[in-house]
Amino acid sequence: MTKGILGRKIGMTEKFTKDGKVIPVTVVEVEPNVITQIKTVETDGYNALQLAIVDKKEKNTSKAEIGHAKKAGIAPKRFLKEIRVDSVDGYTLGSTIAADTFEVGEKVDVTGTSKGKGYQGVIKRHGQSRGPETHGSRYHRRPGSLGTMRPMRVLKGKKLAGHMGNETVTIQNLEIIEVCVADNYILVSGNIPGPKNSLVLIKSAVKGGKVNPKEIIYTAEETVVDEIEEPVVTETTEEAPVEPETDEEKTAEETKVEETTEE
Repeated sequence: MTKGILGRKIGMTEKFTKDGKVIPVTVVEVEPNVITQIKTVETDGYNALQLAIVDKKEKNTSKAEIGHAKKAGIAPKRFLKEIRVDSVDGYTLGSTIAADTFEVGEKVDVTGTSKGKGYQGVIKRHGQSRGPETHGSRYHRRPGSLGTMRPMRVLKGKKLAGHMGNETVTIQNLEIIEVCVADNYILVSGNIPGPKNSLVLIKSAVKGGKVNPKEIIYTAEETVVDEIEEPVVTETTEEAPVEPETDEEKTAEETKVEETTEE
């Protein structure tokens, strides 16, 4: 079954399996997605769900966006994304999709926008080699021939300098390592495109399926508490000196003190 959820890339960390392996994972924050539109074969020609996250101020929202959100009975949202599904049965307008829509061990495809690197030359952008640096060569980091012979124009697809990055990239067949509904996050194996806090879309893998989930040592639902033994404190009482009661006992004590001082 095709399914998906919108989230934000938080960063990367690692998880340890019980057999001693380290898995690099990406933390994706997935707050509950609101269904703002349901498309069916009868009305639109295909089945799809429109998901929305992150509230948007009404003063920054157009009247069309406000009216669209009111149909679902929610406040205007900042990010909207449409995903195709096999069937819309079980989905209602205004309901939410949480992180538990995916299970540990499922294969997913993650789509994001790669980091923008600005205007770059052909060496960095396309990995071309530079020319000689010495002996009078004036060809160092140029793109090379642009097609001076017929048809006397630059052919389509010529690798030239230009805007690098900031493209929609999809990484396929990543594995769900951990799902936490309480803290609204999903751990995905490997890296995914985009900078921190960027919008990503997690959906069912086109070429994958479900594999045997890896046994992680500790998950969010498990709490580790070390038992600390409290030290046993015993109260010790000092014996008070016994004072002599009679005069004879007092004189005997005084003579003992004098003998010890003379020695």
